[in-house]
Amino acid sequence: MGDMKVQTGLNENGSALTNLGYKQELKRALTMKDLVVYGLITMLPIAPIQVYGMLAHESSGMVPLVYLVGIVAMVFTALSYSQMSKEFPIAGSVYSYVQRGLNPHVGFATGWLIAVDYIMGPALLASFSAMWLNSIFPAIPTYLLILLFLFINTFINARGISLTARTNLVFLIMELSVLAVFIACTIKFVFVDGNGMGGFSLAPLIQPDKVNLEFLASAASIAVLGFLGFDVISTLSEEVKEPRKTVGRATVFSLVAIGMIFMVQTYLASLAHPNYQDLDPDMAYFDIAREVGGDLLYYLFIIIAVAAVGIANALAIQSAIARIIYSMSRDNLLPFAGILGKIHPVYKTPFNATIFVGIVSFFVALFVSIETIIKLVNFGALTSFMMLNLTVIIYFIFKKKQRDPKGLLLYGLLPLLGFSIIFFVWSGFDTMTYVVGGSWLAAGIILGAVKSKGYREVPPTMRDL
Repeated sequence: MGDMKVQTGLNENGSALTNLGYKQELKRALTMKDLVVYGLITMLPIAPIQVYGMLAHESSGMVPLVYLVGIVAMVFTALSYSQMSKEFPIAGSVYSYVQRGLNPHVGFATGWLIAVDYIMGPALLASFSAMWLNSIFPAIPTYLLILLFLFINTFINARGISLTARTNLVFLIMELSVLAVFIACTIKFVFVDGNGMGGFSLAPLIQPDKVNLEFLASAASIAVLGFLGFDVISTLSEEVKEPRKTVGRATVFSLVAIGMIFMVQTYLASLAHPNYQDLDPDMAYFDIAREVGGDLLYYLFIIIAVAAVGIANALAIQSAIARIIYSMSRDNLLPFAGILGKIHPVYKTPFNATIFVGIVSFFVALFVSIETIIKLVNFGALTSFMMLNLTVIIYFIFKKKQRDPKGLLLYGLLPLLGFSIIFFVWSGFDTMTYVVGGSWLAAGIILGAVKSKGYREVPPTMRDL
């Protein structure tokens, strides 16, 4: 009976995909657990190690509060992803949601923006990991380390979503294990040995004299960028057994769960080392790990950080962008679409798109500055998030006319709050971010005009809509 139920579910999902104009090509093998693991790995449970020192200085030591603000700020956009994933359970994520919920051509521009966010991700993460590893093994050239990281990720992603899911689980267990060791050492350091603050304190969570609207606005700006990546879950919709049921839930759950993980570890770090003013902005978290757990924990964190960022985190992002490129290519909207839109006959993965992302990431890592990559990532992600929230409002409130009190709350107020928060952060970018991001968008608009013959044609799957 269990097999019959699963098979029925797969048939229903295939029918839903057919109704949207596509055929089932990817392998449906993922469960709710796999999606949550994928989301957690993408947002990186040990992410605070990269930014703790900077956040502590910026927030007067209230790093856990910054992450709490981030959860609240991003949950509205996560809910928008949840609503659209139920309506359109297809692999294109925000590209498909805006394409079908708002306008096909605006959807292409949005996909073009999220593509630069994701395609820059593996390059950025491989570069960071290579630099960290090069500091320990300076004899190995950085470019070889970058090549090694990208080769490993490309190989795993190309071989199948099941292998990717198993790899994600292994790395998640590694990260959570080292965090558990850190938490245990910190509890002993503070509560047993009486070091640091010597016990519980509200100072890392709230300092009433320093918390105001300006502080909250600044915290939102910092924290929102720290949660980028929760949206990648929706790129796996065509590889999930029950996408309408699980994709949205996994998106919201993983966002809240990772926020809680961030808050717990940074709260304990704050108790262990309350004097945030003397922290090294770049190595603060590593130094605190050494303080509470000695050299062994210090080097363990560095090793796990290299593996988690260079492989696990980059692996998840590369799989996401490969599926977006595949989705846009099967709609014949990208150059070489006939090649990039192919599925491997054995592995059932967007094989060519995956290889393409690996090659592009290598050259981006070598020839594009980290600063430029970061600007493109931030601009692409937040602009596409704004378009998604706007699409939810237009699609459900105006096109589907769901204007009862529940509809106005779910499809009006909540996405409007999501749009407003993201727009506030977006409006605070420096001029160069607008120049770099705007240039990429302009290139996409030109490409879209060429592929659609002056925006007169739409993808074949949408001509009857």
